Order: sequence, then C-alpha cells, then structure tokens
Amino acid sequence: MTGFPDAEYLVLSSRLIPDLDGGFTLATLARARHMAAAGVCGGRGPLLLTLDPGSAADHSAHRAEFATRGVITDPARMRNLFDEAADPGGGAASWLRDAARPGGPDSARPYREIADAAGRPVVALPVIANDPDWHTSAAPVVVFDRDGAAVGIVDGFGALYRAWLDHVVAEVRGGAAHRPVVVLCESRQLGELLVGWGDGDIRLLHAIHTTHLEAPYTPDAPVNALWSRWFAVADRFDAVLWPTVSQRDDVRARFGLTGVHVVVPHAVEIPAASRADRVPGRVVMLNRLAPGKRVDHAIRAFAAVRAAVPGATLAIFGAGPERERLQNLIDESGLAAHVSLRGLTNDTGIELDAASVVVSASAFEGQGLALAEALAHGCPVVAYDIRYGPRDLLGGGGGVLVPDGDEDALAATLVRVLSDPTERARLASEASVSAGLLAPDIVMSTLAAITRDALAAPPRRAVP
Repeated sequence: MTGFPDAEYLVLSSRLIPDLDGGFTLATLARARHMAAAGVCGGRGPLLLTLDPGSAADHSAHRAEFATRGVITDPARMRNLFDEAADPGGGAASWLRDAARPGGPDSARPYREIADAAGRPVVALPVIANDPDWHTSAAPVVVFDRDGAAVGIVDGFGALYRAWLDHVVAEVRGGAAHRPVVVLCESRQLGELLVGWGDGDIRLLHAIHTTHLEAPYTPDAPVNALWSRWFAVADRFDAVLWPTVSQRDDVRARFGLTGVHVVVPHAVEIPAASRADRVPGRVVMLNRLAPGKRVDHAIRAFAAVRAAVPGATLAIFGAGPERERLQNLIDESGLAAHVSLRGLTNDTGIELDAASVVVSASAFEGQGLALAEALAHGCPVVAYDIRYGPRDLLGGGGGVLVPDGDEDALAATLVRVLSDPTERARLASEASVSAGLLAPDIVMSTLAAITRDALAAPPRRAVP
C-alpha cells in the first residue's frame, strides 16, 4: 500500500510530444501512470499539464498517439494551457482576461500571435530569440477580446503560466478552498517561475531528469549556466526529487542543500519473465543520436568486437542530429553489414529481450532510463562509468562499468561478456535483482512518503 495522501495532483511539464526529448517524455509519462496505479486521484492519476504553444489539433494528435502506445492512462487527463486559453466565443478565456492588466506590447520586440481554431487571436507572445533565459522575461504577453482587440497584458511567460495554474487549481478544488494540491514540476525552467506562487495548501515538488554539470562532469566541474539560478532557489521547493544517490549527494556537498533534497529514481516496469533465447552476439544501444551519447565510441569499438566475435552485431535505436555523421562512420569503417542505425522503436521490450548485451557510451546521464529498462529485462549492461546513473544502477550487479572514454576497454569488455556464457548468465541474474529496486510499487511508496511529509510541513515557498 503506497498510501498517497488524499489531495489533488498535478504534473507540470513544458511539453510532452511523442518521440521528442528522449527519456524525459517517457519518464514523465511513466511516473504519471505509476501514480495512477498507486491510486492517485481515485486511480485516474494526476492531471498532466503542458505549456507548449502548439495547436489544439497538434495536442489532440499527441494525446491520441500516446494512448495508442499505451503510455497514458486517460487522454482526458492531459491538458494544455494554450488549448484552454481560448474562449469558445472568441478571444481569451475568462481566467486569462481576469489576469490581464492595462498595457500594450513591447514595441521593440516581434510578437507571435496564438489563434483559436477559427483563426481569432487569443494571445500574442513576445519572441525572445537566442536567449536561454527567455522564460524569465517580463516582456508583456498581450491578451485579446472576442473582437480581436487587445484588452491588456500579463507580465511575461511566468505570469501567464501562473494565471492558468490558479485557474486549474480552483477548478480541481471544486469549491473546497483549502483542499490540498500537490504540483509535481518536471521541468527546471518552470520550477524557477513557481517558487513564489500558490497558497498555503499547495505543495510544490520538483523532479530532476538530467545532470547539472558541464564537461568534464566531475563533482567540481562547472555548473551548466541554465542551472545556476535554479540552485539559488532550490531549497524553496517542498521536495526536490533527484534520480540517483550520487547526484543528490554531490549537490548537497557542493551547495549545502537541506533535507528536502531526496532520491526518487524513475521506476521501470518489471516484465513477468525475460527471454532465455537471446540472439547470440546481438548488442543493442537505445539512445538519441546526439553528441553527448557518444555513439561513435561504440561504433569504433565494435570493429575490435567483430574481429574477436565474428557473429556480433550492433543495433542502434534512436533518432537525432548525429545520424548522417554516424552512418558515414559506419560506412567508412566497413561495418555496414554488422552495425545498423535502426531509427526509433516503440518496442523496446522486444529489443531488450532479444539482446545479449546493452551498451552505453554516454558522456553524462540523469539516471539512464534505457539502462534501467535493460536491467528490468534481465539484459546485461556494459557502460562507461560516468555521472550520473550507471554506477548507481549497477551497484547491485547486472553489468560492467568501463573507464570513461576508454574505447579499447569498451571493446574488450564487450568481447568478454559476449564470449563468456557463464559471466553473461551471472550478469543477467544480477540485472533482475538490481531492477527490483526500481519497481513501481517501491518507487511510489517512496514518493508517497515524501508527499506526506511535504503536506505535513508548512510550505517552503513565500506564498501570498
């Protein structure tokens, strides 16, 4: 019994779009599903709230695709700010008009109009180009009436987001003004905008998905510029959910953070049984084709693997900007018959059940969702020893850590695991045990306890 407290639950994300943002989207949707299975909101699960200014038709298509893939519990529980910003009769919805104050656009900036399905303007958003801190700008957002005339402004994206959240919170409370509401923020940019928002019966939990470090990704490495301001407000959240013990401990030691910084990994579903008849020599990668994943390391290492294990193959699943460069490397290395870029897959379980080994050459991770899923399917892992994820995931066995960036060691380890059935069987057995610590019921019990503690304490934010 996970025991989530009786409350309304909202999950807030900048966007949730099929096949975009890699493991972030999958992990966010999985957490919502697991919360539903644990009984949150009567088994309906939390409301999934997104803030990307796409069209209502786009968002409807996204929900339908997620439903087809079985990764959301109920499409009606997924809502978008801009879908709801339009009044059916035209112009901005009443909650948005009520939030507006007198004023006009910033004449020094271009604006992007967001229209309803009939083409009538609802809001105009300031275009803030080439600025990673665009979300903090107070440049006015223009609000329109039913006749297409500007009726006022709200002060920046933060004010727009908070106005919608005020509306949603009032709606889910249904007139019970002091009903507790738990908001789980999955996006760092949004969290920064909410540290002063809400009333005394709202608790704001903040989930972390990736590293806060720049190269060389050591504990004392430079902090990513996008995180610097976030750390200044990190102790004002009612709980911060870090995916690994290593990252939580590193930030506590470096920034002197308090006990509200806790560890809640991303859970993975454990299959009833994994296949015993894996394809001999089959190695799989599951990640975006992006520079930080260092897929080229695995490709170069595989030339040596092929020399020692003639039947070995490497199937790389994922999409991204590196695809052309990686295909050229495969062709130039003479590996086209043995190494393949397979594109996206919605059947990761099938691929993991068929693989003999999963390999990761990432330069950094948050937790490493693909590695966690490999363990859940009893598939051994060979991974660079990086921050963060592999060391935490493989602490109880199930794989082999390789010195970071050592392609020769990566190749030698793959050869050893592929060539030694006894070691591979041992690692597969350990993998299932390690994955058990990430089972949804265990992770949800942890999250429920953290939520109870947050609701039992006063809010840490400076609320009105």
